[in-house]
Amino acid sequence: MARKWWTLLAVSVAIFMLLLDITVVNVALPDIQRSLHSSFGDLQWVVNAYALTLAAFLLTAGALADLFGRRRVFVIGLAIFTASSAACGLAGSPLALNLARAVQGTGGAMMFATSLALIAHAFHGRERGTAFGVFGGTIGAAVAVGPVVGGLITSGAGWEWIFFINVPIGLAAVALTLTQVSESSDPAARGVDWRGLVTFCGSLFLLVYALMQGNEKGWGSTEILACLSSAAVLLVAFILVERAQPRPMLDLTLFRRPAFAGASLVALAVSSSMFAMFLYLTLYIQDVLGYGPLQAGLRFLPVTLVSFVVAPISGRLSVRVPVRLLLGAGLILVGAGLLAMTAVEPGSGWTTLIPGFLLAGAGVGLINPPLASTAIGVVHHSRSGMASGINNTFRQVGIATGIAGLGAIFQHDVTRKTEALLSASPPGRAVMAAGHGRLAAALVSGDVRSLGRTLSPAARGALTHAYRAGFTGAFTSILTIAACIALTGSALAFALVRGRDFVVSEQAATAGEPGPAGAVAA
Repeated sequence: MARKWWTLLAVSVAIFMLLLDITVVNVALPDIQRSLHSSFGDLQWVVNAYALTLAAFLLTAGALADLFGRRRVFVIGLAIFTASSAACGLAGSPLALNLARAVQGTGGAMMFATSLALIAHAFHGRERGTAFGVFGGTIGAAVAVGPVVGGLITSGAGWEWIFFINVPIGLAAVALTLTQVSESSDPAARGVDWRGLVTFCGSLFLLVYALMQGNEKGWGSTEILACLSSAAVLLVAFILVERAQPRPMLDLTLFRRPAFAGASLVALAVSSSMFAMFLYLTLYIQDVLGYGPLQAGLRFLPVTLVSFVVAPISGRLSVRVPVRLLLGAGLILVGAGLLAMTAVEPGSGWTTLIPGFLLAGAGVGLINPPLASTAIGVVHHSRSGMASGINNTFRQVGIATGIAGLGAIFQHDVTRKTEALLSASPPGRAVMAAGHGRLAAALVSGDVRSLGRTLSPAARGALTHAYRAGFTGAFTSILTIAACIALTGSALAFALVRGRDFVVSEQAATAGEPGPAGAVAA
């Protein structure tokens, strides 16, 4: 088999492991919560500690890959990811788990930042479209089997093994990469932009921290206002630093091409809408509907399998139809799917989610392959590391801010609506009187069952009913907001992704340089 196909296999295995880890973690969150006595905030950090460091270091990882070699950075990232996965499984507290997840995110950043660049270096012409289709299919496969695998592992061996399973896969991927993947780099690359790294990391962390702590600390508190204002100042500083750099970590001139800006906004929109909602969908299926990890994983199959089937079809279409049609239509389907899920009511079963799952799954599958090709489709192939890093940064920023922002609204609404329902009936008022300060803590953590066991049967029934209704009301609210984000992203995709932005890449291809899949038909 030619080395280019070994390259595709190595990258696909590594990304499959990385994405599998994300999906299996979602299903395992309720078990992690009970095992480590985690709060709702702790659960958010299990996802966001990873997403934040992944987003923060992606741009730097792309620059390092261009400078020192993409294969080298990819292998180092694999090693870090594998070692930190073992540390996650060994964690005995929420803090230890979240710190290990943060380190895991740095390894993931190195892998993400170089994955598309390695494929782009190995494949040319129409074969690149095929390779991106396989890459998209890998993403779909990881999403498809992740919830079920996570449910099986969590139910059979414990949540720790969703991390331990990465160790043998990671070691095999390292060996395959070292023996079969060719090295590539950018001869004109320079050093690391440390000022850009510090200002970007600081801004992103302070923003997400403020969103996650706003309900508890008070949105008008000095701490939260200071975090939000500091995040804004650091973001402006980051932009100024990058504009002053002769070779910036984030080349702002790339955004002068509307197609590149559009691809970045599509990545942000799909991540902050559908992918951010996976956390709350998992909590709804397990905490409200009462399903275990495996049962919950099986119920995610409608969305994941459809995504898996549609992704390779979309990859083949990306060389024949305008990319903006695939991206825009995909986000419309995601938005429609999220709106369809708002049909859930306190008495609904999980089947109410199926129409929305099918629509959203088709949308995600339609987006991923053309989004990957568009991300590097308007830059010289020597800058593909940066372009890949920027696109994946927008993906992870979307997940981190989406989870934090939607979580702030959700946490406020579920508490307010549940307490309002409890105060409307005598058994409910008895719950509020008996629970004292424990009620608020139980609503924030989602562990109302522990409180319910200390109450009389009538009070327990009132608490269960009120919590289910309050959760469902808050859940539909954030589904609506997420749908609006997706539909806004669709409008931007149709407006910004233009065929003429790919002209430079086409000319480069005719001169013997590789051009992206989807360029001709964009």
